[in-house]
Amino acid sequence: MCRSIVQLRKPEGASREELEAAALQFVRKISGFRVPSAANRAVFDRAVAEIADRAEALLAGLVVRS
Repeated sequence: MCRSIVQLRKPEGASREELEAAALQFVRKISGFRVPSAANRAVFDRAVAEIADRAEALLAGLVVRS
């Protein structure tokens, strides 16, 4: 994937902005579009929101051993 992806699991938690930025980067990589056309905007934006939601659920559900 990309070398610039950062770990979002941290003690203070990830902000919604961080989750959306990571999701956007992922969708751009998967789709091959940096900026989607008007015809693809809705599906592109929906994918970003859904991936950010799932990432938030993932981070909330992880059990981390100290």
